[in-house]
Amino acid sequence: MSHQLTPYDEYPVHQAPHPFSYIPSTDYAWDEGYWFGVFNPDEKLFLGTYLRVNPNTDMIGGCVLLNIAGHQTTLRFNRCWRRNFELEVGPYKMTFVEPLRKIRLTLNENDSGISFDVLWEGTSPAFLEDHHIATNRGRRTTDQTRYSQPGKASGWIRLRDRKWDVEPIAWSGSRDHSWGLYASRPPLSPLSSLLPPPTKDDGPKRAMRFWTCFRAEPYSGFFHFHETAEGVQCKMNDVFGTPFGGRIFRGWNEQDIELVSGTHDMEFNPGTRILKKATFLLQDIEGREWRQVYDIETPPWVVQPMGAFPGSWKDGGTFHTYHGSEELAIEWEEDDYSQQPFEYIPHKVSGDLAAEGFNTGTSSGSLVHGPEYLGRVTTYAPDGTVTKGASQIELFINGPYAPYGFE
Repeated sequence: MSHQLTPYDEYPVHQAPHPFSYIPSTDYAWDEGYWFGVFNPDEKLFLGTYLRVNPNTDMIGGCVLLNIAGHQTTLRFNRCWRRNFELEVGPYKMTFVEPLRKIRLTLNENDSGISFDVLWEGTSPAFLEDHHIATNRGRRTTDQTRYSQPGKASGWIRLRDRKWDVEPIAWSGSRDHSWGLYASRPPLSPLSSLLPPPTKDDGPKRAMRFWTCFRAEPYSGFFHFHETAEGVQCKMNDVFGTPFGGRIFRGWNEQDIELVSGTHDMEFNPGTRILKKATFLLQDIEGREWRQVYDIETPPWVVQPMGAFPGSWKDGGTFHTYHGSEELAIEWEEDDYSQQPFEYIPHKVSGDLAAEGFNTGTSSGSLVHGPEYLGRVTTYAPDGTVTKGASQIELFINGPYAPYGFE
C-alpha cells in the first residue's frame, strides 16, 4: 500500500524520502501536537485547547477546557486522522494565519455550551527547548522536540449565555508545540509487569518541574526548572531532562535575553502542594539579575478530564483510542474544582477495553489537585523598571522534595 499525500507535501520541506503521512517509527508513543492557552486574571478565566495526532493509531484528538475560578467545562473529541489531514475535529479547528506568529482557534456551537473565535498572536519568537531524550535498557523512550511561546489574544469566548470580548490589552496567551517520542501512553503501551524493571543507573530522578509562559509588557518570555528530590538542577534521563532554560524578550525586534540560571522561593496553601506564590531570581547571560513574582489567581485547572489519561473518556480510554466512530467521537463534562485537593474518580473501562482486561491505573478516590495555574506576574528588570501581567504556570512535585519539606 502506498502512503497518502497530505497538504503538507505541497511544500519543499521534506526531511525523508516519503510523504508526510509516513512516520519513521511504529511506536504508539510517537505523536505530534499543540497546546494553546488564552487567559485573563481579572476575569479568573483560562481557556485551553489541546490537539495531538497519533499517526500509528491513525487518530487525531484533543480537548477544549474552560475554567472560570475553578469551575471547569471540558470538551473531548477525536476521529481517524488519514481521512482528513486538516487540523480540525468536529466543531474545533486550528488555522495558521502566519506560522509561528498568528493562529486562529475556533470552536463552533456544540452541546458543551463552549464556543469561541480567537486569534492567538505571539508576543515574541518561539523558544526552542533543548532536545528531550531518555532511554531505558538501551531503548530510546523519549526523543522529542518542543518549543514554547508567550502571546496575546483577540476575539470572543462564549459559555452558554455568557460572552467575553477578548482584547489583546487584557488577554494573554501561552502555547507549545511538540513532536516525536514523548512517553508511553497507556493503554497503548506494554504492561510494566511484562517488562524487566528500569536499570538503577538511569541517573537522577526528577521531583520538581516548573514551566511558565508569561507576558508583562514590554517583556514576555518562557523558562523552566527541573530538580531532583534534593533540589539539585541537573541533566535527567526523563521526558524533560533539561535542568534550566529560558529567554526573556522585549517584543519581536530587539535582541532576546538568554537566561542561564535561577533560584526560587515558593509558598503553598497550608497542608497541600498547591502553589500560592512564587518568587524567582533569574540571571541572564550578561550577569544581570531579574526578579519575577507570581501570584496565583484561581484554583489550578485539572488535567484528568482532558482526555490524555486512561479513564478520562467515559469508556475508560483516551483521545488516542477508538471510541466507535471514524468520523467523530465527542463528549463533555462539567465539574466544580474550586476546592482542592479533591477525590478523583476516573471513568470505568467498558467495551473492548474491559474485555481485554485493561484498567485505568488510577485508584478511585485518590486525592488530586491540578498542576496548571493562572497567575499574575510582576517583572523587576535590571534597569529598575517594574511591569505587571499574566502567566500560565505548570508545577509538578512528585514524591519527596526537600526544599519545601515534602515527604
